[in-house]
Parts: sequence; structure tokens; C-alpha cells
Amino acid sequence: MADYPETVREFRAWFPDEAACRTYLEQVRWPTGPRCPRCPQAEVWKMQPPFYRCALCRHDFTVTAGTLFADTRLPLTLWFEALWHVVHQKHGASALGVQRVLGVSYLTAWRWLHKLRRAMVRPGRDRLAGSVEVDEVYVGGERPGKRGRGAAGKALVLIAAQTDGSRIGRIRMARVADASQRVLTLAVQGMVEPKAQVLTDGWDGYGLLADAGYEHLIVRKDAIVGKNLLPRANRVAALLQRWLLGTHQGAVAHSHLDYYLDEFVFRFNRRRSRYRGLLFYRLIEQSLALAPVRCQTLVGGTEPQGIGVGGTM
Repeated sequence: MADYPETVREFRAWFPDEAACRTYLEQVRWPTGPRCPRCPQAEVWKMQPPFYRCALCRHDFTVTAGTLFADTRLPLTLWFEALWHVVHQKHGASALGVQRVLGVSYLTAWRWLHKLRRAMVRPGRDRLAGSVEVDEVYVGGERPGKRGRGAAGKALVLIAAQTDGSRIGRIRMARVADASQRVLTLAVQGMVEPKAQVLTDGWDGYGLLADAGYEHLIVRKDAIVGKNLLPRANRVAALLQRWLLGTHQGAVAHSHLDYYLDEFVFRFNRRRSRYRGLLFYRLIEQSLALAPVRCQTLVGGTEPQGIGVGGTM
């Protein structure tokens, strides 16, 4: 039997109430039994549900303590419904769609989606290896003025697409401050393993990749937009722009774009998964491994990589 429901009928049968949701979280988080978040090796006493007490430090805790679900005021059954809805939407879920399906406020739906997008980034995930195409794309609406690199009013996103024969393998994305050598090199180092083959155009911003330990291959000498010599990266860029426009109507603030990029990467890298229930399980698993995300940290959004002294990775 799978560790996750495979159909909506199974989902409803598995999680009819709060107790069933907590039991499932305990099985995923503590497969060998409850563990104190402060003293993992200590004996644990079962208290009045849903609490446990550490025999060593006397700390009382629940399965949601220190996770994405910590201190939630809404029932776990509603959280599970949100998770199931998100992974079963082929093209992603919008806050308006979650609001309509679950009957929560728009602000709650918006916050929950941003929190779940944080959980879509697996801690310590592997960087891309082998042969990787790297290119940039500008995200944003139509605005007058300069086009191409340095365009005003748009967010710059670096895309890395791993080759898998003639197909696209895994991908990584990062919003970057600019297309300078320092920023692009730092961003590539965060997404691609050293010694990998990195294919780019002839833009000078990639000029330090060889010095950074990569096999840098320039597939075209100029950086003129339109020459499809990086087909995988270009295809991913087109899909990203279509997704942002179709699912979110292009209404994505630059400061929150990183969260949407995380969701796109999560979905794209699992596009061949035969079982949506497995994605539900993985998202539950990663939500339990994620520290609490406070709402005030979501409001301001994030800064692109390369902002600040030394850049950010």
C-alpha cells in the first residue's frame, strides 16, 4: 500500500477529521515514534492529545511544532485540502482559486500559497550536473524603453536547464539583480555543480565561468535574441512566461517572484510523475522539514541575488 492517497476518494477516506491528519503527520515526521524537537534521543511521554512531553527537558510539544503548520489557527483538514488542491492543479493554483475552493479569505489563501511555495524548495537539493544550458529571461509586462539586457521595469531571471538527451531534464531558476559577471557567476554556482559543462551565448557576463571551474561552451558569439541555439533554456523561459500570464494573469510583484519561481521549478521537475498523491506526500514531507514561516516575512518579499556586499546565494 502506498504512503499516500492516490485518488480524491481515498483522500477523503484517509483524512476525515483533525485526528486523522495529525496521525498522518506523525507517521511522516516520526516514522520510528515521537521525538522531542529539543532532545531527539530522549524518552517521550504521551499526554492529552495532541501533546507529548519530553522526559528529559519536560518540554510539551505537538507534531506541528517547529514546522510550516506551527501555530495554525485553522484546522489541519483545511490545510490538507489546500495541499491536495495545489498538487492536482496541472498549471498551478492561484490565491483566488484557493479562496473559491476552500472558502477562506483571499489573504489567507495568498499566505498559504506563499508558505507552501517555500516548502517546495527541498533543503540541500542537488545542483544540476552534466551538460546545462544557461540563459536569462526578462519577466514583466510590456513597457516602453530599452529592450534586451538592461530593460527597465522588468525582473531578470537566470534559467539553467539540464540536458536529458533531446529532452529537458531538471531545471533551476534564480532572480538576479543584473547580468554582470559577478552576479551571474554566483548564481550559476548556486545552481550547477562544478566541472559541469555550461552552455551560454557570448554575453560577457558569463566570462568568469571557466575560472569558476566549469567547462564553458559558447554556442553563439553574439547575444542577439531570437537565435534558438539554447533550445531547452529558451523553451523553459517561454513556459515560465506563459505560466505567469495564464495562471496568475501576470500579476506577480517582482519582490515575490522568487516564490513563484520555486513553484514553477517544483512542478516542472516533477512533471512526469504518474501519481499526484506522491507529490502531496512530498510536499507534506518538506512542509514538516521547514521551520515556521511568519506572515510578516512574506509581505516584503525578497531581494534578487547579487544585492548587497558580496552577493547572495
